[in-house]
Order: sequence, then structure tokens, then C-alpha cells
Amino acid sequence: MSLRINDIAPDFTVDSTDGTLNLHDYIGDGYVVLFSHPKDFTPVCTTEFSAATKLAGEFAKRNCKLAGISIDGVEEHKQWMADVKTYGGTAMSFPIIADQDLKVAKLYDMLPAEAYLPDGRTANDTATVRTTFIIGPDKKIRLMLIYPMSVGRNFDEILRALDAIRQTDGQPFATPADWRPGDDLIVALSMSTEDAQAKFGKLDIPLPYLRKTKAPK
Repeated sequence: MSLRINDIAPDFTVDSTDGTLNLHDYIGDGYVVLFSHPKDFTPVCTTEFSAATKLAGEFAKRNCKLAGISIDGVEEHKQWMADVKTYGGTAMSFPIIADQDLKVAKLYDMLPAEAYLPDGRTANDTATVRTTFIIGPDKKIRLMLIYPMSVGRNFDEILRALDAIRQTDGQPFATPADWRPGDDLIVALSMSTEDAQAKFGKLDIPLPYLRKTKAPK
């Protein structure tokens, strides 16, 4: 079954570079960015881990943990972590999940059920394992991004998306294109203009269905 936004993120217990990891326990009462990779010691993924590592503190300020996944074992992951530090200059502070049997990749619909790891495989054999998930405290999937092998992830954008999710969580708001924290918000269509004006004050209404308001403090 394909995963969709607002589905409960499938739980799993696996080995990682920080020991045994249960996803739902790891999420706790915060958010998690779960991002996956087709193989250790690949160039694009090394730059991505470096970028994520440099922003780990910013994610932590937002009550969000990071967790990587790669289709190799813990020992390979630990060696790769050393390469990430060499490349980016910062040691990783979050775990990499070992998914040698493709358990997580199949559970999260990144690979077909019959997929296996051939002898002498390359990253092309697991190329679809290039997915990013943001999971909320309620264990629901809030965002999914799937990248091709040739395109590195933009972790500034993932952080921006997390800010938008947190800003609108349980609130009658949406965020416009290119929104950044502090920018105006869009009032959800579920709220009438009269109710919105009573609650938020003056609105900016460029179109009848597009009503903007200042972010609440």
C-alpha cells in the first residue's frame, strides 16, 4: 500500500549507529526528518549528510530529530560517518539506520516487495531509496519528497518546510509560496472572512479566496 500524507508512519525496530532504534520511540513528542540513501560511500549522499549535520542544531531548536537510512550495515555506516566529517568538518550527531534486508525501504514503499540486493550491486540497484519524510509528534507523515540520484537535497528547504508545518499545525492557516517564518499566513478556506476578521483583525484580501493575515505572536 502506498503511503500518503497524514498516514501513520509505519513503525519499525532496527539496528543503527546509535544502537537499536524504534522509530515511534525515537519520535517521542517531537518531529523527525527521516531521509534515506541507496548506498554508503556515494558522493551526493555524502554531501547531503554533511549539510544535514551542519543544520542539526537548527532542527533540534524546533524539537525535531534527524535520522538517516542507508542500505548497508552499521560498521559501514560508522566508516562513512568519518568521511562525512572529513568532507564537511562536522561530526554527525544523529543515527544512520542499517537497512541491509530492505525492511524499511519496502515498509515505506521505496522499493517493490520482490526487490533484493544482488551481488556486486551499485547504488543504481536501490536508486529509488532517495526519499525524505517529515513525521509529526502524532506519528503521522506530514511531508514526503523523492529525489533522483543526480539531485542533492536542499536541507534549507526541508528546514523551511518544517517551520511551515509547525506554524500551521492544528491552526486555520496555510503558508504561501516561498514562505519564511514571520511572513504573512493564508487563512484557511474552512474559516469565513467574518470569523477571520473577528479573530485576527484586518486581513489582506487580494482575491476573495486568498486572505492573508499576520502570523500570531
